[in-house]
Amino acid sequence: MAGDWLADAVVYEIYPQSFADSDGDGIGDLRGVIDRLDHVASLGVDTIWFNPCFASPFVDAGYDVSDYLTVAPRYGTNDDLVELVARARERGIRVLLDLVAGHTSIEHPWFQAELHADGPSPEGDRYVWCEQLPEWAWGSDIPGTPAWVASPGPRPGWYLKNFYDEQPALNFGWTETPADEPWRDGVDDPGPRRNKQMLREVLDHWLSRGVAGFRVDMAFSLVKDHHGKNAGALAATQVWRDLQAWLATAHPDAVLIPEGTEPRTGDALGFDADFMLVIHAGHASLFDNGGAGVLPFQPPGDPFFHADGLGSTRTFLEGWAAAKADDPARPVLMGTADHDFSRLRTDPRTPEELGAALTFLFTWGTVPSLYYGDEIGMRYLPGLPDKEGSICNPGYNRSGCRTPMQWDASPNAGFSTAAADDLYLPVDPSPDRPTVAAQEQDPGSTLNLVRRLVALRRATPALGGRAPTTVLHEGYPFTWRRGDSHVVVVNPRREPASVGVDGLDGATVLLGEGVSVTAAGLDVDGFGYAVLGLAGQVQQGSTPSVTAEAAD
Repeated sequence: MAGDWLADAVVYEIYPQSFADSDGDGIGDLRGVIDRLDHVASLGVDTIWFNPCFASPFVDAGYDVSDYLTVAPRYGTNDDLVELVARARERGIRVLLDLVAGHTSIEHPWFQAELHADGPSPEGDRYVWCEQLPEWAWGSDIPGTPAWVASPGPRPGWYLKNFYDEQPALNFGWTETPADEPWRDGVDDPGPRRNKQMLREVLDHWLSRGVAGFRVDMAFSLVKDHHGKNAGALAATQVWRDLQAWLATAHPDAVLIPEGTEPRTGDALGFDADFMLVIHAGHASLFDNGGAGVLPFQPPGDPFFHADGLGSTRTFLEGWAAAKADDPARPVLMGTADHDFSRLRTDPRTPEELGAALTFLFTWGTVPSLYYGDEIGMRYLPGLPDKEGSICNPGYNRSGCRTPMQWDASPNAGFSTAAADDLYLPVDPSPDRPTVAAQEQDPGSTLNLVRRLVALRRATPALGGRAPTTVLHEGYPFTWRRGDSHVVVVNPRREPASVGVDGLDGATVLLGEGVSVTAAGLDVDGFGYAVLGLAGQVQQGSTPSVTAEAAD
């Protein structure tokens, strides 16, 4: 597997359209990122993750790739990306790219060639085509659910899509190949072999130019099962195991991170980490307060990080335990937010509630991923129009978490010199919107709290991604021990809470607000949080103990 650096990483996700516009066209670009690298470095992060920056018609915000080896002109050139990687490296920052492995754009030359062909390619089709729909064809057309799309060109029949109609699924084969459906390829047939070789070539191209690895979009959508669904077990993960075997020699320090949790098959794992996503149950049970809408595939509930204090950590703890069960040292990424739904600050969550949430995210033991703008508490903006496929489903609008970074009080919050109507998305119109410039001057700001949390994590190995995490109290206030040397407590509700914890004699509050150490344990104000260094090993007090790695 890859180099060991990922376990200690702190990631910063940049949505390139919205971070910084250097040329005044209203869309963020790579040169804008280069100009703002000092800000990124000031956070203490050591890894940037970019959403797709390859050539695309942008039907799905760049997740519809038309050329894997060329930077989209809206962002600049390949040379700009190489320079960005080098400038970041000078500051001790690695760069991860987003790899869309399971599909391309309909504008990709590969698809256009097959669309205009009379029939299957003698070299093996890169995409999945059929001339007669199978009896099990889908009745649902929800984005993200594979479905057949009628051919819009000379080639007869239908092609299989992966997300939107404009994103045809690449052919990595099927788990079953019945004789009455001859269009299905096995995983080792020529078409799938071509695509697996393509992945190696794309990885090699960018890794050879200094990129540190990839976060892989829809990583387990490659191989299809009997009814065309994503076969996320043995066959799908084998593609990545094969790539890892090659990477071990060709690029031994590179990492592959999946979108989500890798299926456990009993075989070796193909990825270097798991990712607890905003749109999945573990993360949502903590933070999804419904202010950004309702996910069509997840029932709404009361999140734990909410002023009303009605939530539970149980769903999260069960997911954490499952991710760690086979290998307690396996890194697990967890974002403050990401590009696919809400932000950490989504109404009704207020700025005063962010301290508890950020303290959890930077000290729990994950590899934290800080979404651009969350370091100043940018808010999710509801009611924005569909932009490049951002509205996947009624009630599920991703535009609100993709708005321009708020740098200062100048027009467009310093994001761009373009006219406001020409911006990729509108800037938060609120007169009290947070900005980097204003928060730089405020020692108590969210920005400076993030910097202190990252610095404390860096200076304290027990707070990083390697030491064990043991839950001392899984309710309000949520309390856990890191290794044998530190205790962290957060109270996300407005009402105060107390917890019994023995062994706090001589404990020092290293960072925090609204927490008092008592003879019995800890008293925590509403929205209070603290990181404590212990004089000796902490013992569990009167509350039930659950070791996170062993929770069931």
